[in-house]
Amino acid sequence: MPTVVSAESDEREALLNFVEAQRAAVRRAVGGLSREQLTARPTVSELTLGGIVKHLAEVESNWTRVILAGREPLVERSMETWGDSFKLLDGEEIAGVLKFWDEVAAETTEIVNGLPDLEVTVPLPDRPWNPKGAHRSARWIMLHLIEEIGRHAGHADFLREATDGATAFSLLGAAQLRPND
Repeated sequence: MPTVVSAESDEREALLNFVEAQRAAVRRAVGGLSREQLTARPTVSELTLGGIVKHLAEVESNWTRVILAGREPLVERSMETWGDSFKLLDGEEIAGVLKFWDEVAAETTEIVNGLPDLEVTVPLPDRPWNPKGAHRSARWIMLHLIEEIGRHAGHADFLREATDGATAFSLLGAAQLRPND
């Protein structure tokens, strides 16, 4: 689980490795916590650690599977249910959400590696946060995933520290002591 991605000569590999480094930071932030801790709101924010993981898994799937590859969504969200992506609902457990994210990550790698190049351009869906009629390249989508996951990894670090005092560095140190993680 490196925090500094190695210097890659292949852009595609580098982008995938940067996305994975950000995913790993979020996974570390939720490791070893109870459901109560994962659903707690230790700050005035509505964000929870479990909700961040769920949101990121769904967002990554949407960007790579639906938008980039044109496949059917694994999770359907309307504007009315969009907020549910930010919380663990009754019956949802972090182990299942992390497993789903692992599956999404594998699919992201498969999709990105299957592209002829990173210049492949796709239309963005009609959403309030997207410019009307906009198109983006696979490269832009990968950079956006790094930005999105990185932003929420910072939130997760803060929420974890507010939950039990564990910092990103202490969690990283503990993770490096455990072989085969």
